[in-house]
Formats: sequence, structure tokens, C-alpha cells
Amino acid sequence: MIPVVDLTRRLARYETAYLEAVMRVMRSGSLLLGPELLAFESEAAARFDEVDFVGVSSGAAAIELIMEGLGIGPGDEVIVPAFTAVPTVSAVCAAGAVPVPVDIELETALIDPARVADAVTDRTAAVIPVHLYGHPVDVSQLVGHGSDLAIIEDAAQAHGATKRRDLSTATAYSFYPTKNLGGIGDGGAVGTADGALAAAIRRRRTHGMTEQYVHVDVSQNFRMSELEAAWLRLQLVDFGASTDRRRSIARHYRDVAPHLAWQADHADHVFHLCVARFSDRDGARAELATAGIGTAIHYPLAITQQPAYRDLRGPSCPQAERWAAECVSLPCYPELTDAEVEAVGQALATVAP
Repeated sequence: MIPVVDLTRRLARYETAYLEAVMRVMRSGSLLLGPELLAFESEAAARFDEVDFVGVSSGAAAIELIMEGLGIGPGDEVIVPAFTAVPTVSAVCAAGAVPVPVDIELETALIDPARVADAVTDRTAAVIPVHLYGHPVDVSQLVGHGSDLAIIEDAAQAHGATKRRDLSTATAYSFYPTKNLGGIGDGGAVGTADGALAAAIRRRRTHGMTEQYVHVDVSQNFRMSELEAAWLRLQLVDFGASTDRRRSIARHYRDVAPHLAWQADHADHVFHLCVARFSDRDGARAELATAGIGTAIHYPLAITQQPAYRDLRGPSCPQAERWAAECVSLPCYPELTDAEVEAVGQALATVAP
């Protein structure tokens, strides 16, 4: 079976270099907020063209810290896509604000700008466009719905995709192990050109502390470890080539199986996941499994269908629920062999849409 993802291949690829990095960290005696994190923040800022880059404990923490740094909380509403990973929404709740899910576009699986416009009220403080599966959202279509509306980009699945720094307030990144820039554990970051916001997030990731045991904000621990930062620095070196490999794999699948309902393409798509929709998802997955192809579902429920979030205000979201019912994720990661890519393509060429 060709796995939909296999982290052992990535781990093996960097094993020797990481063991050397672990020894470097151990000998330094600095395990938190040390030279590895500082170096990673600088190197990642350059790679992703960010003015400031602040490493934190997870992608959800990044969204929460952005909102708290902007003063968004109780009494505020935040518009989110109804089809996304739950952490996008749970982070809004953690900051004390209320998520308002809106529907997506069927072709892209991304937040529908028209539905955003309909959902804005005098309580709306922000909108979180999610660059789902690595497909960039056109942020310019979200501007103008409110003069004080913050745009917080969720790029957890879109490392390296084009973004509009002149239009958005900040970008949240996740380094969950399966991500394009995947960590050795959990991790995240905030990219922003707002110096005051970056400073607030740096305080808040360490209990709101400005100097030893002096706390000016009420906050928790959102630090990234030195070992995580050291691992991520290794990933950055090959990041461009890894992204190119993902794009090549996805292009091959689309070329040999044009009859499938693929997520709409984009020149800057980075293919964290390569996803198609199937009217008979169970049948398609069974057929692919018989051919030795592993698959997964990202995600089986829209936010409007999640038991914890069914009481959220908002209109019906039929396109989000359709994606949840039909989406299938296919093997698409840099360590796939050419033979495996060819085998997946052959199976997709004959599977029913």
C-alpha cells in the first residue's frame, strides 16, 4: 500500500543532521527561547518574505495570540470558513470571540467573499481566510467589508504560497509534523509587518512577561522549544525543492486524470494536500485501496456539522458540507518515489469520478 503520508521517510532523511543539532542544543544548555529559535525566526522570515516572524507552540496558538494582540475577544465576532480544520475555529473561541462560519466556493474550497460580505455586522472584528490544502485565498476580495476589519491569514497548510502583506494584518503558520514545513512535534509562528503586534505576541508567548517575573499581560505558555526550532531549520534548507516536488506530483495526477473533480488550480498552490471530490467517496476509496493506494479525508465534517460548534450563528453552508461529504486526499509528499507517483496516477486514470 502506498501511504497517503509517511513521516518515517522524512525522519530518516534528516536523522543524522538532527542528531547533530540535538547535541548542539544539549551542549548549549539553552532549551527555550535560545539561539536556535532566534536563527529559525530570522531564516523563516527571509524564506517566507515576512517582516517579523515569531515562533510559538502551535498554529492554533498563533491565531489565538494574533487576536489577543489585536484586542479581539469577548463581544467580538470573527468570520471563518465553514470548511477548515477545527483549530481555526477553536482558536477564535480560546480568545473569547465568537466564530461565524460562512460557506465556501465549490471550485476552490476556500471562503466565499460574497458570503463574508453578507455576514459582516457591527460586532465583526476580523475574518480568517484559510489557504486550504495550500491553495491561496485572494485576500483582496475580502478588503472593504469593514474599515476596521482585521484580516488574519491561516497559512497552516500554505507555507510559501503568495500572500498579500499589504492587505492582511498577520499570518498564522503551523508546523504540525505533516505540514509542508513539518516539525518534530507541535509548533507554529506568526508573520506580520506590525511591530507592535509582534512585540505583543512575544510577550504573550511567555505568560505576558517583559522581564524576569514581571508580567504585563494575562497569558499562558506558548513557547517553541529549541529542539523544534533546530529541526525546522533543517527543513528550511530543502523547502523550495520539496515544494517543487509536491507541485510536480499533483500536476501528474491532474494530467492523467482530468475527469476528476479536482480542487481548482492556482499558480502558487503548494499542495500540502492533493484533493479531489468523488460522488461515491466510499466506492472510490475502496477501488484505490484495491490498487494499493492509500487515501484520507480532510475533513469529514464541516464546522457547521461538528457537534461542538453546531450552535454557532450563521446561514446554511451547503458547499462546505458537500466538500466534507466528497473530498479525498491522495498521496502527495516529496519522499514519494517516481514509481509510486506513476502507480497512483494509473489508478486515478481509471477510477470513477
